[in-house]
Amino acid sequence: MKVYFDNAATTAIDEEVLEAMMPFLKEHFGNPSTIYSFGRETRAAIEDARKTIAQLINAQPGEIIFTSGATESNNTAIKGAVNYLGVERIITSLLEHHCVEYSVEFCRDQLKVETVLVKTDDKGNIDLDDLKNLLASSDKKTLVTLMHANNEIGTLLDIEKAGAICKEYKALFHSDTVQTFAHLQIDVQKMQVDFISGAAHKFHGPKGVGFLYMRKQNKVRSLIHGGGQERGYRAGTENVYGIVGMAAAAKKAYRNLEADKIYITELKNYFISKLKENFNDVDFNGNTDERSLYTVLNVSFPPSDKSALLLFTLDLEGICCSGGSACGSGAAAGSHVVKALGKDENRISIRFSFSKHNTWEEVDYVVGKLKEKL
Repeated sequence: MKVYFDNAATTAIDEEVLEAMMPFLKEHFGNPSTIYSFGRETRAAIEDARKTIAQLINAQPGEIIFTSGATESNNTAIKGAVNYLGVERIITSLLEHHCVEYSVEFCRDQLKVETVLVKTDDKGNIDLDDLKNLLASSDKKTLVTLMHANNEIGTLLDIEKAGAICKEYKALFHSDTVQTFAHLQIDVQKMQVDFISGAAHKFHGPKGVGFLYMRKQNKVRSLIHGGGQERGYRAGTENVYGIVGMAAAAKKAYRNLEADKIYITELKNYFISKLKENFNDVDFNGNTDERSLYTVLNVSFPPSDKSALLLFTLDLEGICCSGGSACGSGAAAGSHVVKALGKDENRISIRFSFSKHNTWEEVDYVVGKLKEKL
């Protein structure tokens, strides 16, 4: 049996999404910056997609910028806030995705911005009282960048409360919503965010395309210099078929969001119950209740000679999962997220992440193979 339990890394493209993209890979190939009919067709498709994304998150179409993915979106928001919005101070956490972590470090080292870490607990929850205290302690214009759901352990930020705190202290608020867009309802007005990011391949869309939401009064300039595409906010000929595919994937995800959420939550809870039933010393990194994203489960196994090669042996059995972020795979160091939780570094942590395509039979198969290998 082949089992794909690494949907936080990427998801299989949906057949309906592929069908929506095909005309723009074949007959509708015009450059959207041209004024003749071939270009007008693709320009119209891009603007329709922009309206779709905007409507889904309660934004205006002009606040949506299409990018190559969430890494570019996050870089643009963070560096842009410093370069063009007068940010002198950034508050973040030890748990952020590397594209946020490294962007903040760049701003600290190259742009001489003050950086501050908010406190987190051993489940990855952000201490919002500490965030409030940090914001109250300085008059410098501040950007707060905290992810909505952690990509490795699934812990959710109370994003509406965080947004309210940022607004109270007139701080800009950026949230990496890569794992939550099209999995949870996103309303940028209720959340009071200034920037959020998304990537199509996390919700059964194509790779190489994403978006950045920028609140209209906090626009930053292009990270990439060149032409005036994306209304001057992102140079480079648009990935038309990718953008069309992302909008199609988002529409389908939102159409089935509640049903998929119920199904995947039940699947995840079944997996948790089977692990507890079959292993005496199993533990979980991050929350496993409603404060956790329902698609992600990070499991901690006790150290042993067998567990050291667990990912490799599971792969030989056709089981795809990961030791953390896919972006950090192959790195010699362990997960920076699990390390920040203060967990026993000798234990083996594996992330299992689920989609609507996974089944109870796959859970039984994986648990059975874990029992054999451990």
